[in-house]
Amino acid sequence: MNTKKRVMVAMSGGVDSSVAAALLLEEGYEVIGITMQIWQKDQQDERNGGCCSLTAVNDARRVADQLGIPYYVMNFRDLFAEKVIHYFIRAYQLGRTPNPCIACNRYIKFGAFLQKARSLEADFIATGHYANVCYDQDIKRYLMYRADYKAKDQSYALYTMNQEQLSQTLFPLGKYTKPDIRKKAEQLGLLVANKPDSQEICFVNDNDYRKFLSRQLSKQEIKPGPFVNTKGDVLGQHQGIPFYTVGQRKGLGLALGYPAYVVALDPLRDSVVLGRDEEVFQQELLAADHNWIALDTLEGPLEVQAKIRYNAKAAPAVIIPESEGRVRVKFLEPQRAITPGQAVVYYRDDLVIGGGTIDQVIFQ
Repeated sequence: MNTKKRVMVAMSGGVDSSVAAALLLEEGYEVIGITMQIWQKDQQDERNGGCCSLTAVNDARRVADQLGIPYYVMNFRDLFAEKVIHYFIRAYQLGRTPNPCIACNRYIKFGAFLQKARSLEADFIATGHYANVCYDQDIKRYLMYRADYKAKDQSYALYTMNQEQLSQTLFPLGKYTKPDIRKKAEQLGLLVANKPDSQEICFVNDNDYRKFLSRQLSKQEIKPGPFVNTKGDVLGQHQGIPFYTVGQRKGLGLALGYPAYVVALDPLRDSVVLGRDEEVFQQELLAADHNWIALDTLEGPLEVQAKIRYNAKAAPAVIIPESEGRVRVKFLEPQRAITPGQAVVYYRDDLVIGGGTIDQVIFQ
Protein backbone atom coordinates (compact mmCIF):
# COMPACT_ATOMS: atom_id res chain seq x y z
CA MET A 1 0.00 0.00 0.00
CA ASN A 2 1.35 3.44 -0.98
CA THR A 3 1.60 5.56 2.17
CA LYS A 4 3.35 8.52 0.55
CA LYS A 5 1.71 11.89 1.06
CA ARG A 6 0.66 13.44 -2.24
CA VAL A 7 1.59 17.05 -2.89
CA MET A 8 0.67 19.18 -5.90
CA VAL A 9 3.41 21.73 -6.58
CA ALA A 10 2.55 24.98 -8.35
CA MET A 11 5.31 25.16 -10.97
CA SER A 12 5.81 28.51 -12.67
CA GLY A 13 8.78 27.48 -14.79
CA GLY A 14 11.19 29.33 -12.54
CA VAL A 15 14.04 28.04 -10.41
CA ASP A 16 12.25 28.42 -7.06
CA SER A 17 9.21 26.28 -7.77
CA SER A 18 11.36 23.78 -9.69
CA VAL A 19 13.67 23.24 -6.72
CA ALA A 20 10.65 23.16 -4.37
CA ALA A 21 9.38 20.15 -6.34
CA ALA A 22 12.82 18.51 -6.24
CA LEU A 23 13.19 18.99 -2.48
CA LEU A 24 9.78 17.48 -1.78
CA LEU A 25 10.62 14.54 -4.01
CA GLU A 26 13.80 14.00 -1.99
CA GLU A 27 11.76 14.10 1.22
CA GLY A 28 9.68 11.18 -0.01
CA TYR A 29 6.47 12.86 -1.14
CA GLU A 30 4.48 11.78 -4.17
CA VAL A 31 4.96 14.96 -6.22
CA ILE A 32 2.74 16.19 -9.06
CA GLY A 33 3.72 19.32 -10.97
CA ILE A 34 0.98 21.77 -11.92
CA THR A 35 1.11 25.00 -13.90
CA MET A 36 -1.89 27.27 -13.52
CA GLN A 37 -2.97 28.59 -16.91
CA ILE A 38 -3.97 32.21 -16.34
CA TRP A 39 -2.85 33.62 -19.71
CA GLN A 40 -5.52 35.87 -21.22
CA LYS A 41 -6.59 35.54 -24.84
CA ASP A 42 -6.11 39.25 -25.54
CA GLN A 43 -2.51 39.40 -24.32
CA GLN A 44 -0.09 40.38 -27.04
CA ASP A 45 2.77 37.95 -26.47
CA GLU A 46 1.82 34.71 -24.79
CA ARG A 47 5.33 33.34 -25.10
CA ASN A 48 7.16 35.75 -22.84
CA GLY A 49 4.75 36.85 -20.13
CA GLY A 50 6.65 35.78 -17.04
CA CYS A 51 5.10 33.11 -14.86
CA CYS A 52 2.38 31.00 -16.47
CA SER A 53 3.14 32.08 -20.06
CA LEU A 54 3.73 29.45 -22.73
CA THR A 55 7.48 29.76 -22.19
CA ALA A 56 6.94 29.14 -18.47
CA VAL A 57 4.73 26.13 -19.24
CA ASN A 58 7.40 24.64 -21.49
CA ASP A 59 10.12 25.20 -18.87
CA ALA A 60 8.00 23.67 -16.10
CA ARG A 61 7.16 20.64 -18.25
CA ARG A 62 10.82 20.04 -19.06
CA VAL A 63 11.78 20.29 -15.38
CA ALA A 64 9.03 17.82 -14.48
CA ASP A 65 10.44 15.46 -17.11
CA GLN A 66 13.92 15.84 -15.61
CA LEU A 67 12.55 15.06 -12.14
CA GLY A 68 10.42 12.20 -13.41
CA ILE A 69 7.16 13.52 -11.97
CA PRO A 70 3.69 13.80 -13.56
CA TYR A 71 2.90 17.27 -14.92
CA TYR A 72 -0.37 18.97 -15.86
CA VAL A 73 -1.65 22.40 -16.85
CA MET A 74 -4.87 23.58 -15.19
CA ASN A 75 -7.01 26.35 -16.64
CA PHE A 76 -7.76 29.18 -14.20
CA ARG A 77 -8.02 31.83 -16.91
CA ASP A 78 -11.58 33.04 -16.25
CA LEU A 79 -11.22 33.13 -12.47
CA PHE A 80 -7.92 35.00 -12.78
CA ALA A 81 -9.57 37.58 -15.04
CA GLU A 82 -12.36 38.09 -12.52
CA LYS A 83 -10.40 38.07 -9.26
CA VAL A 84 -7.09 39.60 -10.32
CA ILE A 85 -7.27 41.55 -13.59
CA HIS A 86 -10.71 43.13 -13.06
CA TYR A 87 -9.76 43.99 -9.47
CA PHE A 88 -6.49 45.53 -10.72
CA ILE A 89 -8.28 47.77 -13.23
CA ARG A 90 -11.06 48.78 -10.83
CA ALA A 91 -8.59 49.71 -8.09
CA TYR A 92 -6.82 52.20 -10.35
CA GLN A 93 -10.18 53.69 -11.36
CA LEU A 94 -10.89 54.29 -7.67
CA GLY A 95 -7.57 56.04 -7.10
CA ARG A 96 -6.01 53.07 -5.36
CA THR A 97 -2.82 51.14 -6.11
CA PRO A 98 -3.53 47.38 -6.22
CA ASN A 99 -1.27 44.44 -5.46
CA PRO A 100 -2.20 41.75 -8.01
CA CYS A 101 0.20 39.16 -6.54
CA ILE A 102 -1.64 39.24 -3.21
CA ALA A 103 -4.99 38.86 -5.01
CA CYS A 104 -3.59 35.95 -7.02
CA ASN A 105 -2.32 34.25 -3.88
CA ARG A 106 -5.63 34.78 -2.12
CA TYR A 107 -8.03 33.61 -4.80
CA ILE A 108 -6.00 31.47 -7.21
CA LYS A 109 -2.94 29.80 -5.64
CA PHE A 110 -4.28 29.19 -2.14
CA GLY A 111 -7.96 29.32 -3.04
CA ALA A 112 -8.99 27.65 -6.28
CA PHE A 113 -5.77 25.65 -6.68
CA LEU A 114 -6.07 24.21 -3.18
CA GLN A 115 -9.70 23.26 -3.83
CA LYS A 116 -8.66 21.51 -7.03
CA ALA A 117 -5.89 19.68 -5.18
CA ARG A 118 -8.38 18.43 -2.60
CA SER A 119 -10.64 17.11 -5.35
CA LEU A 120 -7.67 15.13 -6.69
CA GLU A 121 -7.00 13.68 -3.22
CA ALA A 122 -3.77 15.58 -2.67
CA ASP A 123 -2.69 15.94 0.96
CA PHE A 124 -0.88 19.22 0.37
CA ILE A 125 -0.10 21.91 -2.14
CA ALA A 126 3.33 23.55 -2.30
CA THR A 127 4.83 26.65 -3.89
CA GLY A 128 8.26 28.20 -4.31
CA HIS A 129 7.52 31.09 -1.93
CA TYR A 130 10.08 31.97 0.72
CA ALA A 131 8.24 31.77 4.06
CA ASN A 132 7.99 29.46 7.07
CA VAL A 133 4.89 27.85 8.58
CA CYS A 134 4.63 25.73 11.71
CA TYR A 135 1.93 24.49 14.06
CA ASP A 136 1.99 25.87 17.62
CA GLN A 137 0.70 23.16 19.90
CA ASP A 138 0.19 25.54 22.83
CA ILE A 139 -2.24 27.88 21.07
CA LYS A 140 -3.52 25.31 18.55
CA ARG A 141 -2.81 27.53 15.54
CA TYR A 142 -0.71 27.42 12.40
CA LEU A 143 1.72 30.34 12.42
CA MET A 144 3.61 32.02 9.63
CA TYR A 145 7.11 33.42 9.98
CA ARG A 146 9.40 35.34 7.68
CA ALA A 147 11.79 33.27 5.62
CA ASP A 148 15.25 32.71 7.09
CA TYR A 149 16.71 34.52 4.06
CA LYS A 150 15.28 38.00 4.66
CA ALA A 151 16.33 39.37 1.27
CA LYS A 152 13.83 37.03 -0.40
CA ASP A 153 11.12 36.82 2.29
CA GLN A 154 7.63 36.74 0.73
CA SER A 155 5.45 36.56 3.84
CA TYR A 156 4.06 40.03 3.05
CA ALA A 157 2.28 38.64 0.00
CA LEU A 158 0.95 35.62 1.93
CA TYR A 159 -0.81 37.33 4.84
CA THR A 160 -4.31 36.44 3.52
CA MET A 161 -3.82 32.71 4.17
CA ASN A 162 -6.27 31.20 6.67
CA GLN A 163 -5.75 28.32 9.09
CA GLU A 164 -7.14 25.70 6.72
CA GLN A 165 -4.88 26.85 3.88
CA LEU A 166 -1.82 26.99 6.14
CA SER A 167 -2.50 23.44 7.33
CA GLN A 168 -2.41 22.10 3.78
CA THR A 169 0.43 24.15 2.27
CA LEU A 170 4.15 23.42 2.22
CA PHE A 171 6.87 26.04 1.70
CA PRO A 172 10.04 23.98 1.12
CA LEU A 173 12.27 27.03 0.52
CA GLY A 174 11.71 28.82 3.82
CA LYS A 175 15.03 27.72 5.34
CA TYR A 176 17.16 28.30 2.23
CA THR A 177 18.89 31.28 0.66
CA LYS A 178 18.43 32.13 -3.00
CA PRO A 179 22.07 31.21 -3.77
CA ASP A 180 21.40 27.84 -2.08
CA ILE A 181 18.46 27.25 -4.38
CA ARG A 182 20.39 28.12 -7.54
CA LYS A 183 23.26 25.88 -6.41
CA LYS A 184 20.81 23.04 -5.76
CA ALA A 185 19.29 23.52 -9.22
CA GLU A 186 22.77 23.36 -10.78
CA GLN A 187 23.59 20.18 -8.84
CA LEU A 188 20.37 18.61 -10.14
CA GLY A 189 21.16 19.77 -13.67
CA LEU A 190 17.88 21.66 -13.96
CA LEU A 191 17.67 23.73 -17.12
CA VAL A 192 16.22 26.70 -15.17
CA ALA A 193 19.14 26.94 -12.72
CA ASN A 194 20.23 30.35 -14.02
CA LYS A 195 16.87 31.61 -15.26
CA PRO A 196 16.32 35.23 -14.08
CA ASP A 197 13.54 35.91 -11.59
CA SER A 198 10.38 37.44 -13.04
CA GLN A 199 9.88 40.99 -11.76
CA GLU A 200 6.88 41.89 -13.88
CA ILE A 201 3.11 41.84 -13.50
CA CYS A 202 2.39 38.68 -15.49
CA PHE A 203 -0.56 40.06 -17.46
CA VAL A 204 0.98 43.47 -18.24
CA ASN A 205 3.34 43.54 -21.23
CA ASP A 206 6.68 45.28 -20.62
CA ASN A 207 5.45 46.12 -17.09
CA ASP A 208 3.76 49.23 -18.56
CA TYR A 209 0.54 49.34 -16.55
CA ARG A 210 -0.49 52.71 -18.01
CA LYS A 211 -0.52 51.30 -21.53
CA PHE A 212 -2.45 48.28 -20.23
CA LEU A 213 -5.07 50.52 -18.58
CA SER A 214 -5.35 52.62 -21.74
CA ARG A 215 -6.31 49.49 -23.68
CA GLN A 216 -8.75 48.26 -21.04
CA LEU A 217 -10.57 51.50 -20.22
CA SER A 218 -12.49 53.92 -22.41
CA LYS A 219 -11.77 57.65 -22.67
CA GLN A 220 -14.82 58.25 -20.49
CA GLU A 221 -13.26 56.09 -17.78
CA ILE A 222 -9.91 57.92 -17.85
CA LYS A 223 -10.82 61.58 -17.51
CA PRO A 224 -8.32 64.43 -17.33
CA GLY A 225 -8.60 66.64 -14.26
CA PRO A 226 -6.71 69.19 -12.18
CA PHE A 227 -3.39 68.85 -10.46
CA VAL A 228 -3.80 70.70 -7.15
CA ASN A 229 -1.49 71.45 -4.25
CA THR A 230 -2.33 70.52 -0.66
CA LYS A 231 -4.14 73.86 -0.25
CA GLY A 232 -6.38 73.15 -3.25
CA ASP A 233 -4.76 75.59 -5.70
CA VAL A 234 -4.85 74.37 -9.30
CA LEU A 235 -1.37 73.73 -10.73
CA GLY A 236 -2.16 72.18 -14.11
CA GLN A 237 -4.00 69.26 -15.71
CA HIS A 238 -3.36 65.55 -15.33
CA GLN A 239 -4.12 62.79 -17.85
CA GLY A 240 -6.42 60.69 -15.65
CA ILE A 241 -6.31 59.42 -12.06
CA PRO A 242 -5.55 55.76 -13.04
CA PHE A 243 -2.16 56.88 -14.37
CA TYR A 244 -0.85 58.08 -10.98
CA THR A 245 0.09 56.63 -7.62
CA VAL A 246 1.07 58.09 -4.26
CA GLY A 247 4.77 58.97 -4.08
CA GLN A 248 5.17 59.29 -7.84
CA ARG A 249 7.55 61.98 -9.07
CA LYS A 250 8.35 61.13 -12.69
CA GLY A 251 5.92 61.63 -15.57
CA LEU A 252 3.94 64.49 -14.04
CA GLY A 253 4.71 66.89 -16.90
CA LEU A 254 4.85 69.95 -14.64
CA ALA A 255 7.63 72.44 -13.91
CA LEU A 256 6.91 73.95 -10.50
CA GLY A 257 10.41 75.07 -9.58
CA TYR A 258 10.73 72.34 -6.98
CA PRO A 259 10.50 68.52 -7.03
CA ALA A 260 6.80 67.61 -6.83
CA TYR A 261 5.33 64.30 -5.73
CA VAL A 262 1.86 62.78 -5.75
CA VAL A 263 0.55 63.13 -2.19
CA ALA A 264 -3.00 61.84 -2.71
CA LEU A 265 -5.61 60.97 -5.34
CA ASP A 266 -9.18 62.28 -5.11
CA PRO A 267 -11.42 60.41 -7.59
CA LEU A 268 -14.54 62.27 -6.38
CA ARG A 269 -13.06 65.55 -7.62
CA ASP A 270 -10.93 63.94 -10.36
CA SER A 271 -7.92 65.64 -8.81
CA VAL A 272 -4.33 64.59 -8.19
CA VAL A 273 -2.82 66.29 -5.13
CA LEU A 274 0.84 67.26 -5.40
CA GLY A 275 3.28 68.36 -2.72
CA ARG A 276 6.88 68.60 -1.72
CA ASP A 277 8.81 65.56 -0.55
CA GLU A 278 8.08 66.16 3.14
CA GLU A 279 4.34 66.21 2.41
CA VAL A 280 4.47 62.60 1.18
CA PHE A 281 5.23 61.43 4.75
CA GLN A 282 2.32 60.54 7.05
CA GLN A 283 2.05 58.77 10.39
CA GLU A 284 -1.42 57.15 10.53
CA LEU A 285 -3.70 55.06 8.34
CA LEU A 286 -6.92 53.10 8.49
CA ALA A 287 -6.91 49.56 7.11
CA ALA A 288 -9.78 47.21 6.25
CA ASP A 289 -10.46 43.64 5.07
CA HIS A 290 -8.20 42.01 7.63
CA ASN A 291 -6.94 38.47 7.96
CA TRP A 292 -5.38 37.41 11.26
CA ILE A 293 -2.92 34.52 11.39
CA ALA A 294 -1.51 34.65 14.93
CA LEU A 295 -4.78 35.77 16.57
CA ASP A 296 -8.49 35.12 16.26
CA THR A 297 -9.17 38.84 16.23
CA LEU A 298 -7.56 42.08 17.40
CA GLU A 299 -9.16 42.87 20.75
CA GLY A 300 -7.09 45.86 21.84
CA PRO A 301 -4.04 47.99 21.01
CA LEU A 302 -1.00 45.96 20.02
CA GLU A 303 2.60 47.02 19.39
CA VAL A 304 3.87 45.62 16.09
CA GLN A 305 6.20 46.30 13.20
CA ALA A 306 4.05 47.26 10.21
CA LYS A 307 5.05 46.98 6.57
CA ILE A 308 3.18 49.16 4.02
CA ARG A 309 4.55 47.71 0.78
CA TYR A 310 6.49 44.66 -0.37
CA ASN A 311 9.88 46.37 -0.51
CA ALA A 312 9.36 48.60 2.54
CA LYS A 313 11.03 48.06 5.89
CA ALA A 314 8.70 47.05 8.70
CA ALA A 315 8.42 50.03 11.07
CA PRO A 316 7.33 50.21 14.73
CA ALA A 317 3.63 50.98 15.11
CA VAL A 318 0.61 50.49 17.33
CA ILE A 319 -2.49 48.89 15.80
CA ILE A 320 -5.87 49.73 17.35
CA PRO A 321 -9.19 48.04 16.52
CA GLU A 322 -11.90 50.32 15.14
CA SER A 323 -15.54 49.72 14.17
CA GLU A 324 -16.56 47.40 11.30
CA GLY A 325 -13.31 45.43 11.48
CA ARG A 326 -11.10 48.35 10.54
CA VAL A 327 -7.77 48.97 12.23
CA ARG A 328 -6.01 52.25 12.93
CA VAL A 329 -2.25 52.01 12.44
CA LYS A 330 -0.16 54.63 14.26
CA PHE A 331 3.51 54.63 13.31
CA LEU A 332 6.12 55.89 15.73
CA GLU A 333 7.77 57.77 12.85
CA PRO A 334 6.19 59.18 9.63
CA GLN A 335 6.24 56.78 6.69
CA ARG A 336 6.81 57.70 3.06
CA ALA A 337 4.01 57.29 0.51
CA ILE A 338 1.38 55.36 2.45
CA THR A 339 -0.76 54.17 -0.45
CA PRO A 340 -4.46 53.20 -0.37
CA GLY A 341 -4.99 49.83 -2.02
CA GLN A 342 -1.68 48.38 -0.88
CA ALA A 343 -1.45 45.85 1.95
CA VAL A 344 -0.27 46.67 5.45
CA VAL A 345 1.12 43.58 7.19
CA TYR A 346 1.85 43.36 10.92
CA TYR A 347 4.81 41.51 12.45
CA ARG A 348 6.24 40.69 15.84
CA ASP A 349 9.89 40.08 14.96
CA ASP A 350 9.57 37.27 12.36
CA LEU A 351 6.02 36.25 13.29
CA VAL A 352 3.26 37.39 10.92
CA ILE A 353 0.37 38.67 13.07
CA GLY A 354 -1.92 39.42 10.12
CA GLY A 355 -2.68 42.22 7.72
CA GLY A 356 -5.24 44.20 5.78
CA THR A 357 -5.70 46.66 2.93
CA ILE A 358 -4.81 50.32 3.39
CA ASP A 359 -8.14 52.10 3.08
CA GLN A 360 -7.41 55.66 4.10
CA VAL A 361 -4.41 57.81 4.99
CA ILE A 362 -4.90 60.07 8.02
CA PHE A 363 -3.38 63.44 7.09
CA GLN A 364 -1.96 65.47 9.96
